[in-house]
Amino acid sequence: MAENKEPSQRQLRVGQEIKRIIAGEIERDEVRNLEGIEVMVTIMEARVAPDLKYCNVYFITSDDAKNEEVREALQLAANHFRKVIGRKTELRYVPEINFRIDNSFAEVDKIEKLLRNPKVAQDLQ
Repeated sequence: MAENKEPSQRQLRVGQEIKRIIAGEIERDEVRNLEGIEVMVTIMEARVAPDLKYCNVYFITSDDAKNEEVREALQLAANHFRKVIGRKTELRYVPEINFRIDNSFAEVDKIEKLLRNPKVAQDLQ
């Protein structure tokens, strides 16, 4: 059984740097694939694998209906991001980037709604 170990300082540092670079590219409208998609994209987190070869980048948008369209556009731009990361960092190997929709806010919202439900509140008392 594999243990879920805490990420190393190096993983955290590389993840933060990748997040900063990708967010900067999106902010400066450097991502052609996002042109025409009228939505605000926020990069929430970049999780780098222990071997630094893979990186999952989590994002949210201002319009949930466009999440999948944005994910596809970002994934198509993954090589663009890798080139920029390669130029702006001293990484020997730039990780392969996979974009994922960050559902953590939706989960929190769902739990809060459940807790506010009168039947659940009654059971909790």
